[in-house]
Amino acid sequence: MFTGIVEERGRISTVEPLGDSVRVVIAAAEVLEGTRLGDSIAVNGVCLTVVDCDGNSFSADVMQETLDRSSLGAATAGAHVNLERAARLDSRIGGHLVQGHVDGTGSVLAIEPSDHWTVMRFSLPQEIARYVVEKGSITVDGVSLTVVDAQRDWFSVSLIPTTLQMTTLGDRKVGDRVNLEVDAIAKYVERLLEWRDA
Repeated sequence: MFTGIVEERGRISTVEPLGDSVRVVIAAAEVLEGTRLGDSIAVNGVCLTVVDCDGNSFSADVMQETLDRSSLGAATAGAHVNLERAARLDSRIGGHLVQGHVDGTGSVLAIEPSDHWTVMRFSLPQEIARYVVEKGSITVDGVSLTVVDAQRDWFSVSLIPTTLQMTTLGDRKVGDRVNLEVDAIAKYVERLLEWRDA
């Protein structure tokens, strides 16, 4: 479980194909503190398991399901990624409860900068649109954000300069693909109601 508060921007050092999966090596610093084999780190919002770790980087295996469902399928060496270690039970939840299970991908439709914040608009896949509501929470590339406007096929968020500087969202351009994770509570409520009415 994560909170969507990015700890640092890492950089993909290598992407090694392994048949139906890949192994990524990611250069990092802060998220390596106290990290051991088997720990979870969110990479652009995707929960990955650390399979190797040294003082400068960690490795993780990415299976085909994850490659198909997330933007990690197009990951290349040199790309920057948002990183967050799994939350501890005694830590503050600065964002919202994030599972690190990508529900789909969207693309950047528009970027509208102003003096003190930037509005970004993203496409919204039809299969998850019903879970996205105005003033609700959504995770974009691992960043916990508040939805400003939610329509049937797009949503928007407002980003402060700090978020743009500390995450990869500041590097995004129109057309770029991003990972989306909706608030899990909405999915559980929907499933419970389905079973009640069955």
